Amino acid sequence: MIVILFGVSGAGKTTLGQLLADDLGWKFYEGDDFHSQANFDKMSAGTPLTDQDRQPWLESLRGLIERCLAAKKNAILTCSALKKSYRDHLRVNEEVRFVYLRGSYKLIADQLRQRQGHFMNPELLQSQFDTLEEPEATEAVIAIDLGPSQRELVDEIKKRLPLNRA
Repeated sequence: MIVILFGVSGAGKTTLGQLLADDLGWKFYEGDDFHSQANFDKMSAGTPLTDQDRQPWLESLRGLIERCLAAKKNAILTCSALKKSYRDHLRVNEEVRFVYLRGSYKLIADQLRQRQGHFMNPELLQSQFDTLEEPEATEAVIAIDLGPSQRELVDEIKKRLPLNRA
């Protein structure tokens, strides 16, 4: 199984993903590691990515998902997956599950202000919210509301998904 934690920048995808992967003994992949240098440069400069910018990145992530599934390796992947079309592209089969980390602009902006040394320009948060397409009921996405502690959020994810240790 591949679990994709998604949401806007600053939602806590990486921290929660690492905790969840550690709890389960699964491999962890940071979706940002698959961006091109050009994408990093744009985001660092405060320029939002376009669908065209994101396409090679999404292809890389899909390839990773396909390789993990073919090898029967469970993994946690973090990825903004802001649009339904992005999630549809990454949903290789029913073994790919999505967890949406949902939070208010204020909550996430506060979290971003506490983050140190990240490439993402905090000024892009509004563009992320503007791009975000909230998951529809037909997408079979688990939504987790931010606010509780990181441990409580990870425990909630584990409770709501049928996850097994490696």
